[in-house]
Amino acid sequence: MSNLIKELSCFKTYDIRGEVDVNINEEIVYRVGRALSQHFSAKLVIVGYDARETSSIFATAVAKGIQDFGSDVINIGLAGTEEMYWAVSEFGACAGIEITASHNPINYNGMKFVKSKSQPLDEETDFKVIKKLAEKAVFSSPSYPGTIIDRSFEARKAYVNRVLSFIDIEKLNPLKIVVNSGNGAAGPTFDAVAKKLADANAPLEFIRINHNPDHTFPNGIPNPLLTKNHYATAKVVKEMGADFGVAFDGDFDRCFFFDENGIFVQGEYIVGLFAAIFLEKEPGATIVHDPRVIWNTQSIVTSKGGIAVQSKTGHAFIKQTMRTHEAIYGGEMSAHHYFRDFAFCDSGMIPWLLIAELISKSGRSLADWVKDSFVAFPSSGENNFRVKDINRSISRVLETYRADAISLDDTDGLSLTFKDWRFNLRSSNTEPLVRLNIESRGNSSKLNGRVTDIANILCGTHV
Repeated sequence: MSNLIKELSCFKTYDIRGEVDVNINEEIVYRVGRALSQHFSAKLVIVGYDARETSSIFATAVAKGIQDFGSDVINIGLAGTEEMYWAVSEFGACAGIEITASHNPINYNGMKFVKSKSQPLDEETDFKVIKKLAEKAVFSSPSYPGTIIDRSFEARKAYVNRVLSFIDIEKLNPLKIVVNSGNGAAGPTFDAVAKKLADANAPLEFIRINHNPDHTFPNGIPNPLLTKNHYATAKVVKEMGADFGVAFDGDFDRCFFFDENGIFVQGEYIVGLFAAIFLEKEPGATIVHDPRVIWNTQSIVTSKGGIAVQSKTGHAFIKQTMRTHEAIYGGEMSAHHYFRDFAFCDSGMIPWLLIAELISKSGRSLADWVKDSFVAFPSSGENNFRVKDINRSISRVLETYRADAISLDDTDGLSLTFKDWRFNLRSSNTEPLVRLNIESRGNSSKLNGRVTDIANILCGTHV
């Protein structure tokens, strides 16, 4: 082994992200795999990977680390993060690792984790302990090494069956759907779902774009949240007269929607729509949401007789809150959607199936379903700023607005509420950015001005 790194800077709030050969490499992921196995005294660990150039290499290294502790590895191959999540529950594994950097730049890679029953790692008792073990690299020696088992076929079959269990295939009507996989990991998995639908005679037509996995990402890093990336999907939706479009990020644990007019539907309105869907399925159920944009979701949940619970942003926090409250669904405006019956995990494949079922059963278009929410609760969308001092910048905003605010909430960053508008300002968990979201009650005319006002106080660069 090379000289040990004193601190592994690739460890972030609840997963690993780093620049390849700068703060993440084969040796580091080997140590992380071995440390995770040792921490959980694991008998069996799931390993999958996304479409990045180094992902299969890192998957081999992490599997070796797991084996060298004495744990067996189930290899599920090229797969989305959610396929790893479900495989952990399906095969009764002690933990799971997905090699992915999701939507980060092309020279980055990382790792996402869950423990038994697809639970998120606890920050203090799991994640930080694994970090220290990996940094020290003082590992126990097994009596014999673990083995690697290829269960990629069985894992995908079980996963496809699970995501399709969320809808009634017989209720699907003829629909034309544009699917943009962004040359990430989604393509082969989507094809497996589509084949199962076709075998069941579902009358769906798919227009696939940027479909095949390609580590060079010839059409750019798959991050559909960026406005500059909307055009590729929107253009095809309009040209083909599709009923809606869906675009995935790199490891497809997020999906983004475009209505029949090619208009991007912001994530907070999709969260509200799913809240309504699940409250129809299970009246009185609990819905979990993040604190960034909340009024539309809370209004829908209240009107449907449900219980709205706010959680700190981030998959580990949302999942734990859902488990605590036995919530049927949880949603983040960043397009992470979590489902109780999917081991409380997020999925990018289940959401588009739910939208297809909703449109089929109701006869209403996606635009029609969200139009009232657009008018009632206009939103600025997420604005990102690079600033010199995150804490100081946020403090300046607080100093400016605190006296006029009706309430302050620090569940996640800074949220201030006024009579007819509200904003949330928080630092990113994965990038050196400050994120700003503003919402209002029925008045969109002042949104842009308020974004500008707060941007000026932040003294940052809009990115």
